[in-house]
Amino acid sequence: MSAEHVKPYGDSSKSKKEEVAEMFNNISSKYDFLNHFLSLGIDKLWRKKAVKMLRSIKPERVLDIATGTGDFAIESLSLKPKEIVGLDISAGMLEMGREKMKKRKVDHIISMHLGDSEEIPFEDNYFDALTVGFGVRNFEHLEKGLAEMLRVIKPNGKVVILEFSKPKQFPIKQLFSFYSNNIIPILGKSISKDAKAYSYLPESVAAFPEGKDFENILIKLGYKNVSATLVSGGIATIYTGTK
Repeated sequence: MSAEHVKPYGDSSKSKKEEVAEMFNNISSKYDFLNHFLSLGIDKLWRKKAVKMLRSIKPERVLDIATGTGDFAIESLSLKPKEIVGLDISAGMLEMGREKMKKRKVDHIISMHLGDSEEIPFEDNYFDALTVGFGVRNFEHLEKGLAEMLRVIKPNGKVVILEFSKPKQFPIKQLFSFYSNNIIPILGKSISKDAKAYSYLPESVAAFPEGKDFENILIKLGYKNVSATLVSGGIATIYTGTK
C-alpha cells in the first residue's frame, strides 16, 4: 500500500487529509511532550542539523510546511531571517504553536497559518527556503505537495525535508522496528488517549518511498542538487533540493 493510502483511522468516508487533521487536533495538547519523549530528544538534534544546511543561502523568508506546534520554525530562528511562516492543516496544533511563540516572544517573526500543503496560499517564488519536518509522508497527494513547495521558493532557493526512514543495518534496524511497532503505539496511546495516532506512525513510515525512491520523485518534479543524508543510523533522513 502506498503512503497516500495509509490513513490514521481508516474511515472510507473521509480523505487522508481530513483524518490527518483530525488526528493532530486530537493529540495537539500532548504532541510536544510525546514527540520529544518518544524520540528521546534526538529529534531536536535532527532539526538543528537540517537547519544548518540552509545557512549558506542566508534566507530572509522561510516557510515551514506541516509546522505543527512550530519546532522547526523556532529552530530556523538561528538563520536570522526577517520572516518565518508556519503552515499546517491542524487548527489544534497551530493554537499550541501560537502560544509557544508568544511565550518565547518571537510571534513578531514567526506567524502560524492554517493551510494546505497542496495549495500553499502564497505566490510563486516567495520564499528563500522551505522546511518540512515529518510531514511529507502525511501528504494526501505526495507529488502535488512537493510540486507546490517548489513553486513557492525562489530560483536557487533551498528545500530541506526531514523524514523518518527505515534503518537497514543491524542492530539499529531490529531495535527501531521493535520500538516503533511496539513501544511507541503503547506509550502514545496511554498518554495521548488516541489509539490510532501512534500506530499510524510506523504504518506511514513503512509505506513511505524513502531514499533513492524519494530522491527520484524530487528530481522528476524539477528539484535540482538533490541529496539525502542519513541521521542516527538511518532512523531519519534529511533530503535537500534547490530550485
